Amino acid sequence: MDSVPRLTSVLTLLFSGLWHFGLTATNYNCDDPLASLLSPMAFSSSSDLTGSPNPAQLNWRVGAGGWSPADSNTQQWLQMDLGSRVEITAVATQGRYGSSDWVTSYSLMFSDTGRNWKQYKQEDNIWTFAGNMNADSVVHHKLLHSVRARFIRFVPLEWNPSGKIGMRVEVYGCPYKSDIADFDGRSSLLYRFNQKLMSTLKDVISLKFKSMQGDGVLFHGEGQRGDHITLELQKGRLALYLNLDDSKARLSSSPPSVTLGSLLDDQHWHSVLIERVGKQVNFTVDKHTQHFRTKGEADALDIDYELSFGGIPVPGKPGTFLKKNFHGCIENLYYNGINIIDLAKRRKHQIYTVGNVTFFCSEPQTVPITFINSSSSYLLLPGTPKIDGLSVSFQFRTWNKDGLLLSTELSGGSGTLLLSLEGGILRLVIQKRMEHVAEILTGSNLSDGLWHSVSINARRDRITLTLDNDAASPAQDTTRVHIYSGNSYYFGGCPENLTDSQCLNPVKAFQGCMRLIFIDNQPKDLLSVQQGSLGNFSDLHIDLCSIEDRCMPNFCEHGGSCSQSWTTFYCNCSETGYTGATCHNSIYEQSCEVYRHQGNMAGFFYVDSDGSGPLGPLRVYCDITEDKIWMSVQHNITELIHVQGANPEKPYVMALDYGGSLEQLEALIDGSEHCEQEVAYHCRRSRLLNTPDGVPFTWWIGRSSERHPYWGGSLPGVQQCSCGLDESCLDIGHFCNCDADKDEWTNDTGFLSFKDHLPVTQIVITDTNRSNSEAAWRIGPLRCYGDRPFWNAVSFYTEASYLHFPPFHAEFSVDISFYFKTTALSGVFLENLGMKDFIRLEISSPSEIMFAIDVGNGPVELVVQSPSLLNDNQWHYVRAERNLKETFLQVDNLPRSIREMAEEGHFRLQLNSQLFVGGTSSRQKGFLGCIRSLHLNGQTLDLEERARVTSGVRPGCPGHCSSYGSNCHNGGKCVEKHSGYSCDCTNAPYEGPFCKKEVAAVFEAGTSITYTFQEPYPVTKNTSFLSSAIYTEVAPSKENIALSFVTAQAPSLLLFTNTSFQHFLAVLLCKNGDLQVRYHLGKEEIHVFTIDVENFANGKLHHLKISREGRELTIQVDQKFQLSHNFSPAVEFRTIRSLILGKVTEHLGLDSEIAKANMLGFVGCLSSVQYNHVAPLKAALRHATLAPVTVQGTLMESSCSSLVDSDVNAVTTVHSSSDPFGKTDEREPLTNAVRSDSAVIGGVIAVVIFITFCVICIMTRLLYHHKHSHRTNQMKEKEYPENLDSSFRTDIDLQSTVSECKREYFI
Repeated sequence: MDSVPRLTSVLTLLFSGLWHFGLTATNYNCDDPLASLLSPMAFSSSSDLTGSPNPAQLNWRVGAGGWSPADSNTQQWLQMDLGSRVEITAVATQGRYGSSDWVTSYSLMFSDTGRNWKQYKQEDNIWTFAGNMNADSVVHHKLLHSVRARFIRFVPLEWNPSGKIGMRVEVYGCPYKSDIADFDGRSSLLYRFNQKLMSTLKDVISLKFKSMQGDGVLFHGEGQRGDHITLELQKGRLALYLNLDDSKARLSSSPPSVTLGSLLDDQHWHSVLIERVGKQVNFTVDKHTQHFRTKGEADALDIDYELSFGGIPVPGKPGTFLKKNFHGCIENLYYNGINIIDLAKRRKHQIYTVGNVTFFCSEPQTVPITFINSSSSYLLLPGTPKIDGLSVSFQFRTWNKDGLLLSTELSGGSGTLLLSLEGGILRLVIQKRMEHVAEILTGSNLSDGLWHSVSINARRDRITLTLDNDAASPAQDTTRVHIYSGNSYYFGGCPENLTDSQCLNPVKAFQGCMRLIFIDNQPKDLLSVQQGSLGNFSDLHIDLCSIEDRCMPNFCEHGGSCSQSWTTFYCNCSETGYTGATCHNSIYEQSCEVYRHQGNMAGFFYVDSDGSGPLGPLRVYCDITEDKIWMSVQHNITELIHVQGANPEKPYVMALDYGGSLEQLEALIDGSEHCEQEVAYHCRRSRLLNTPDGVPFTWWIGRSSERHPYWGGSLPGVQQCSCGLDESCLDIGHFCNCDADKDEWTNDTGFLSFKDHLPVTQIVITDTNRSNSEAAWRIGPLRCYGDRPFWNAVSFYTEASYLHFPPFHAEFSVDISFYFKTTALSGVFLENLGMKDFIRLEISSPSEIMFAIDVGNGPVELVVQSPSLLNDNQWHYVRAERNLKETFLQVDNLPRSIREMAEEGHFRLQLNSQLFVGGTSSRQKGFLGCIRSLHLNGQTLDLEERARVTSGVRPGCPGHCSSYGSNCHNGGKCVEKHSGYSCDCTNAPYEGPFCKKEVAAVFEAGTSITYTFQEPYPVTKNTSFLSSAIYTEVAPSKENIALSFVTAQAPSLLLFTNTSFQHFLAVLLCKNGDLQVRYHLGKEEIHVFTIDVENFANGKLHHLKISREGRELTIQVDQKFQLSHNFSPAVEFRTIRSLILGKVTEHLGLDSEIAKANMLGFVGCLSSVQYNHVAPLKAALRHATLAPVTVQGTLMESSCSSLVDSDVNAVTTVHSSSDPFGKTDEREPLTNAVRSDSAVIGGVIAVVIFITFCVICIMTRLLYHHKHSHRTNQMKEKEYPENLDSSFRTDIDLQSTVSECKREYFI
């Protein structure tokens, strides 16, 4: 590429830097008094106490001694003409000399022309300046942002209540020089390069502009290869198009690179700065900056021939432009340090002028007005009455969807004409005696903040409503009606003292701006309205449009869409994953630990590691089935990947995608106690790390884009695999199995667990290009456990103790959340102070939490009162939030205390002192107790780390079970841990993190579980003997039996217990589905309890509880059927020897009824079986090798609730896996895919042996089945000689009354 353009780009960058330095030098010492030498004619005012203008310079003592208006009200102002545009940096005020008249607060307005004023704003609010406390002292204010203007107005807001308004003023600044060009919408300036092509790596373009038009091109340049740069006004916003070397992107079809600004067609100056270095671009409009990366392949911007400013002329067609030209003024236009307007003024050859470009700014003399109150604003203008017809036109802009635009009473009984906005649609109605004579609807979304023109014309029985005739308006609507004009036109609203016939407003008053009002084709002088000589008004701002875009900048966080009315903005948070007034709060929890704490079971969840912070939610799998709650994030490659043909010159590289950003993964890892990733490398003649001293052939990339030459099971910095650390590698001379470079398949597998290196983002393999060389790899999901922030707690044990952190920076949104527990009466949780602003959270009384905040408008205090005491040494949750819409405080699940934010005033929270936790800067009102899981705007404060080096504060806080012990259900025991708690489900028939997951199994015909009560056996490895079994020597004084079942089999035997004395308890279903509990307590002592309210063999889930305390027995079914009984004192209970579920296989002398039910035992599903502190079904499924339990037949773990209303006889095995990502056993993952010749031979031998074995098994099975069938048929013929059905449950007849039963009980 040519070196001349490169040199030019460097020089232009240097010139740009000098230009910015020149601007800084211009502002230096810009504090000269500007008003002291003005003539009396330079002062003007809304009115004057003396009837004529008086000088009002600072320290003026002549005449009236300053300015006082005729009436003291908020409509008064004092104005100065400074002669030319100057830079204003400060102001000062005094009261009127020798009087009690002074102003205590005021605002400022500026203008270039004495028309179309602009209010001075600071912090995006109309700024109120503090005034004087007496008539003589001077109060000086330096402007935070200097202002360039010719006219300045002082607008008194408050004054001495014992006097009147009185002012003497001074303005400080310096002269302001600039180069201005005026474009009339048909003109442009062309800057032509010295060579055909201008190629730049860096660009700086700056300018200021003002316009009344919402559309127009400010500048444009393009190249033949597709490069282009265009800055264009579009509906009052600036769109920047920028493309580098992308021939597919054309200006006519591509969307803008970025759009910024709003309401830029207000005829006020707006500044623009574009800074580009390569593809990185900073785009600034006024004080709002957006950073973006442009499209294209190159870093240079190649522009051919010229840049055009003000429009895009068509080559060879003078006066023809591709798009609408800019109409307005441009000031100080610099392109890479070159002053374009200065070159044009001096008629330099580089500039070619198209059309009429002048070098002063022609200002249109329009007078806008603002309707500021939705209930009381109106403007009354007179018309010419009784004219046959009507003509009214004006322009308006608003954010409100509803509002009255015009109401006038027509002459001659024609009725009332109403023009209003309703739902953003323009509606014209002529109403006569409550009936609509005519109605026209037109337009849509007219509350978009843009200027819209409206014209109403009535002539010769035809009324016409025209909307936006200068734009693409719909076809004109016409309706025949005869009307006569009235003499009063009410714009925006109606006075309170008028009847409906004089002014009718069916909607609220209009809030917005109007201009260019014509009545009977004559323009109305709105300045005369302001001076009181024309019409009347209320609650108007005349000569300014004070509309503001409350969605610029967008305070809706996390991608929330912003909409607005005249007074406020609204956030639509749908599909963002966040909620709240400003989409600040995440709807997801910050970890799997929090989901577990809420009682959730295993599954996929979204976690938001930084809560309300900038990082979005990430989908993870929470394995909430163990004591350690694992959080897994899977990437896009789950299968085993084979690699061949890779070498150092052409490596194999694979990147992993986890479905989220690296920042999200880092936040998840940093908040966990432990993280790991399993990596597996299977190899055949493919070396891994090339140990002991070689350059690694395979490595992986971690979070910091660094390559790591160590493998799973090893340590960072150690170039080894796990077998190298424990000295178990295939070849002792290498530190990895694969480095032995064997011809047979082997592998190196292990876990990477150094958090600062995780996750694995890439794997690189370079040694699979040799003969018979091949590798296969698999990287498992990222798995983490332990929520460090959630259980991060400290204990404050002296009132003078506290923790301090850096200042809390949150100008617009603040959210604070934590848990606390205390026995103290009061204390401050946290406090942060600024110069004037502060935040404070405290427990102000045993049942009251208070949140106090001040952003400069005075303190706001929110209080939540609890009906119960909060100092009960239990954990309580507190959340406080302040945003631009509201401030709220929430404690536990109590109702929130909410305060809406004021529409005007300060809104930035500025804190500069240290953040105190557990105390205050004054060391008073300190907090005694514990604080846990403290989050500020989603960020966790590490309390424990700070407490380790702070006296009076201890890390950690014991006693979690006192608050959360109730989370352990079904007899589970809460166990204290340093970081939280866990539920011990040893003695419960349930399992899971909260002992709520049922333990269930499907029983087939003949399935039997026998639990023997003998010497105590531990149910789990870490359980004491006393808690796991019942001693045979101790007869139970009470019994508690519980189980749930689903079956369609009747009769059935569910449960059977027996003693050493032939006593037993049986739970069975009769043939008709009745539930029966049978006690055999002696030779003749049989008690039968029958529940016959429904058929319990109906395929539905039923719950049974049998409780005996002493001699009082209670039987409850499904929590709605209950039977009670008291045994006689003669009854003696014996110690249980064994408990049987399903079929009884021993010869225990069963009575005939139980024997009939026992023929098949139980077919169906049993769950949550418990006898006192023993869970026999759980022991059989979980601890069959440790517990005294015997299982016969087929027992399949399942879920009874999933079998409800299904065919429970057609039992199938239910498989479950704790791995949601379908990981398979990798010990032999290469079967049929990566096997050696020896493996093939071994496979053939194995197949032959397997076939032989199968043949033997089949023959044995056939012989056994034939013998068993013969014995069964003989038994059936002996017991039931009559013909029988094939289904056994229809043959057994369980009598409802048994002859040997001594007592029977029914419910």
